[in-house]
Amino acid sequence: MKRLFISLAVVVAFGAGFVGCNDENDDNSLRDITLSASSLMLYAGDTEDLSVKVSFFPATATAPDLKWTSSNISFVEVSASGVITAISEGTATIRVEAANNPAISREVTVQVLPDEIVVIQASGAVSGGWAKNTIVNVTDQVWVEHGTSLTVEEGVTIIVANGAVGASNAAIEFYVQGSLYLRGTQQNPILVTVAEHLRVPENKYTGLWGGFTGGKNFQEMLFDWVIVEYCGHATGAGSPSVVAGIHEKPGDPAYPILTDNPDGRIVVRNSVFRYVDNDVMYFMGAQAIVYNNILHTVGVTDGDGINVKAGVLIDIAYNLTFGVNSNGLKLTSKGETPERRQTIVRAYNNTIVNSGWRRDKNLKGGSILIQQNVSAHVYNNLILNSRLRTVAIRLPEPRTDRGACWSSFVGYNFYASGSQTWTGVCPPDAAPFNFTTSFNGYQAITEDVYADWDTYPARFPNPTANGDHFPLIDKTSLFATAPGQPSIDFVNFGFNTVPLGEDMFNPAWDFHVTSASSPIIAGANGFTPRSEFSGRFAPYFGTTGLMIDGVEMKSPAPKAQYGAFGIKN
Repeated sequence: MKRLFISLAVVVAFGAGFVGCNDENDDNSLRDITLSASSLMLYAGDTEDLSVKVSFFPATATAPDLKWTSSNISFVEVSASGVITAISEGTATIRVEAANNPAISREVTVQVLPDEIVVIQASGAVSGGWAKNTIVNVTDQVWVEHGTSLTVEEGVTIIVANGAVGASNAAIEFYVQGSLYLRGTQQNPILVTVAEHLRVPENKYTGLWGGFTGGKNFQEMLFDWVIVEYCGHATGAGSPSVVAGIHEKPGDPAYPILTDNPDGRIVVRNSVFRYVDNDVMYFMGAQAIVYNNILHTVGVTDGDGINVKAGVLIDIAYNLTFGVNSNGLKLTSKGETPERRQTIVRAYNNTIVNSGWRRDKNLKGGSILIQQNVSAHVYNNLILNSRLRTVAIRLPEPRTDRGACWSSFVGYNFYASGSQTWTGVCPPDAAPFNFTTSFNGYQAITEDVYADWDTYPARFPNPTANGDHFPLIDKTSLFATAPGQPSIDFVNFGFNTVPLGEDMFNPAWDFHVTSASSPIIAGANGFTPRSEFSGRFAPYFGTTGLMIDGVEMKSPAPKAQYGAFGIKN
């Protein structure tokens, strides 16, 4: 069997003990060990001599005796001289240290692959297909040209090189001008990630690579049972999105998903997006269906879950966002032109948890934001333990630089608050308000924000020039009456105990409820979820769907419940 060796990164940083050159004493004592490989992939029976990959600092130091150990000899054995032998499928960490000073050490992760796993390298133009369970190492910028397509089958692992690469000297973007279909399954999802040793909590907001970009002429994109992580690296002058003029300047963040074609079609469903440095999905033009996804651990100083600009027709449903820095949903029509239509949004049955608490710039991040002439219908959502109610920017008249379109409707939502308190930093414009709990935050109304637009008929007595009705904001929504009230009977989530600033998602949490009498299903205090979904409350793509790879895909029907999860089956 042919042996396969892949070096995914080069360790160049010195250990903590390095304090700089010391010409005064010409100190030649050993201060660090480096290994030229940090990750290896082998098949059972393969061997590799790691001793040749070792170097010392300073280079003039006397080579010490080395001690080699394996964290699991059932998977990988290592000899006293540093030769490793792959034994069976699994992963082990090989450690080398100076025998007389164990603090001077390095580690390499060794993965022993099943015989049937194929590993390939990818860069440049790609098309055709990546077969089931293949490992694909993306080493440079990669793109799908207009008129071509790439299909990624279930179980594929795509490992993206981190940081600036190649001639572009920019973080990798998966740039799509044609069509891209990622077809995972629930049992065998697709993973898009970085080298294994980089998948650590310290890198959750580092933004190690760019993301997927649908260019100005992209045709179709499908994300189905896909896990995408560690995205959001800042763009560079050579980034494909900057060269194409999608990003205005280098330094703008890349996004896990970015689109810029009002006629392009995209469906994102059943997928997980996590450990993102900025917004997760940024639609600047698309026809889109986004449902049944989990978005968590998003943004260190900013970042929204789903950010919509002009030129978009979109249904957003049954998604869970957790620990988003700013808004779970940011819905705007910014950037309208004669060629780029007004954005229309249907956002229903989403669950937004722990949103907005880590944003310290201003109060425009807290759960849902609608503004800038978007026509948005937002209903039957659960906003749970978040900083603010839906923010609808106050407007003297609908216009693209200020408030939402008068055709918008926000209502039949549930703003639920646990009893836990916030002790972190608040933005400067929060000073007049008490943000001790989510209950307090839901009461905060600034002079820039309308929460009830009853005054509009008096101020604008002839609305027919701009539509037949005025925006109604949460007049039909259920609000917490006190911290912890009404209570919610989640199957497994600490309604009153999970810290408000928590951003790490626990996969064991279950946001279903245990009873039909739960306020999630039955409502409370005279308020109930909406149960009639015709007209403006019907999904945009519920009857006529989007054609993706020759198949019509439709948005799921709304349900008479708050949020994405009903009664546990």
